[in-house]
Amino acid sequence: MAKQKKVAKRKTLKRARPVKKAVKKAVKKVVKKAVKKLPAKELKIYKALLIKEREKIGGDLSFIAKETLNRSQRDASGDLSGYSYHMADSASDNYDVEFSLGRATDEQKLLYRIDEALRRIKDGIYGTCLQCDKAISRKRLHAIPHTSLCIECQKANEAK
Repeated sequence: MAKQKKVAKRKTLKRARPVKKAVKKAVKKVVKKAVKKLPAKELKIYKALLIKEREKIGGDLSFIAKETLNRSQRDASGDLSGYSYHMADSASDNYDVEFSLGRATDEQKLLYRIDEALRRIKDGIYGTCLQCDKAISRKRLHAIPHTSLCIECQKANEAK
């Protein structure tokens, strides 16, 4: 009985493999038809822009972390005692920390968008809008290489 189950299982696996291959081929054909790929030369330029921007932001992020998160209350206030005598001093220090953490959050989000753009280059869908599947203008890609939307879709999203 166990042998029959194993044989039946092998047969279904053998039948499933060609189906999976056929589905993958069909998906690739649809993607190729729907997406007009950018030339490899341009993709290299955009990839270099993205990597350069990623390195710059990574350095900024590490600087923010070093200056904000690794400083004590005493270092931030400049007091010798570590306790602030005035509420305004404490509020100012808290504001600086909150502001720096907000900047770090924004930079982290930008790093995520850059990584997504690099993944789209790898997948071969970079340069197409993720909402309407139209090509993103080259001017927009040069200005904002991590963008995922064409200008029309971006405007529509901002209007909401």
